[in-house]
Amino acid sequence: MSALQASLVLAFLIIVAIVVFSWSGFRLKKALAKPFIAEWQLILRRNLPVYSRLPNELREQLERNIKQFLHQKQFSGSNGLVVTDEMRVTIAAYACLLLLNRETGVYPQLKYIIIYPDAFRVERQETDEAGLVSTQERGLSGESWSNGKVILSWANVVEGNRDLNDGNNVTLHEFAHQLDGENGAVNGAPILGSAGRYEQWSTILSKEFESLQEAAWSGDRALLNSYGATNPAEFFAVVTEHFFEQPEALAKQHPELFEVFRNYYQVDPAEWHD
Repeated sequence: MSALQASLVLAFLIIVAIVVFSWSGFRLKKALAKPFIAEWQLILRRNLPVYSRLPNELREQLERNIKQFLHQKQFSGSNGLVVTDEMRVTIAAYACLLLLNRETGVYPQLKYIIIYPDAFRVERQETDEAGLVSTQERGLSGESWSNGKVILSWANVVEGNRDLNDGNNVTLHEFAHQLDGENGAVNGAPILGSAGRYEQWSTILSKEFESLQEAAWSGDRALLNSYGATNPAEFFAVVTEHFFEQPEALAKQHPELFEVFRNYYQVDPAEWHD
């Protein structure tokens, strides 16, 4: 291929990319301009109890982000599950609850949400203390992948919706992992901005993580789910669940932890709870 031909091909590819990008932006703008569907509001009132208690500004933010989420993400059902608007809107709402008041995209790396009717089983390789590797089958209610996928059990999503005060919500948990991974590593430290914020985050979360590990090891009761003692990534996701579902208890028992999460998420969910 001559230099001239190579230049023409490159120019053509650039034009195609510009056209695709412009068309994508036009379609998104058109989707966001549409009114929020009344049936979706009914779903939110039924499945997201705090929706009706959100200030108008936050409710408008949530609805806009939900429209973008539903426009950009592809939902599919597994094991014979037929995906409904109730599933799509409910999952999108909990995912977008994590984005309120924050200058961030709507999960730009996420492309697919796969929904199972119930808990699903996966095979994982595990290494014991002696270094022996074995394959174990595990039942999961949700999983977040770094290749643009979130997998959820609808039965567990519904269970998490029943009580928004128990600190247990698989949808919040898995989408917290998506936020965690936006900087390229799922390690319990999402994008925070300044070096000072990372230092404060590391100091407080390391101390709280070690305390939870000690409580889990000794069998002591703790507000935080012991699953958070698994590793720093799971700790971040578990604390996110408690922050949005048990904000007053978290603020009382873990004030420093609550404060760094309030600074990160830019909201105080205690204002929405009864």
